[in-house]
Amino acid sequence: MFKEKVENLKKSLIKSEKNDNKKNIENLVVLAIVLIVTIIAINYIWKGGNKKNKSDSNKMLAEANIIEETETISNNDLEQKLKKILSNISGVGEVEVLITYSQTSVINPVYNEDLGESITEEEDTSGGKRTISTTNNKKEVVCSDNKVITQSVTSPQIQGAVIIAKGASDVNVKTNIIQAVEAATGLSTYKIQVFEMN
Repeated sequence: MFKEKVENLKKSLIKSEKNDNKKNIENLVVLAIVLIVTIIAINYIWKGGNKKNKSDSNKMLAEANIIEETETISNNDLEQKLKKILSNISGVGEVEVLITYSQTSVINPVYNEDLGESITEEEDTSGGKRTISTTNNKKEVVCSDNKVITQSVTSPQIQGAVIIAKGASDVNVKTNIIQAVEAATGLSTYKIQVFEMN
């Protein structure tokens, strides 16, 4: 009789272990499915945010490229014009021109602004009132064909000029060069240095 009871107890424990194992396996499968769905959802959300960030960074890169191109063109353009003008002055031969700037060009793009304001008045159960004012300001750079539309361009400020020219050892030629650079750039004479070329 005791042996029968022990055998019955063993059989019931074995059955309950099999049922517990089935429940554990089912729970693990459900957990794995939930994890997979969560990973897919997070991945989808991050990809949506990255697309927006990529378009914003593309606009910023376009702005930076325009600034660099404009700056390089205007700097080289002014130096080339001065070089051409100075080489035509009587007594001046070959000329090299260097102009330094205290700041870079600033491009002021056109913005599409979206301003919004909302005012909410709340009253609590004890009779107190409060007003909540919310202001939203959304500002985007306007682009056309991946080019930033500009409102204005602020030119850089010229810091100084260095001129190297053949014939600059003559005082009259040196004076003429300084006066020409002063007239073209608006620089004071002490910010213009002229040297004889080897």
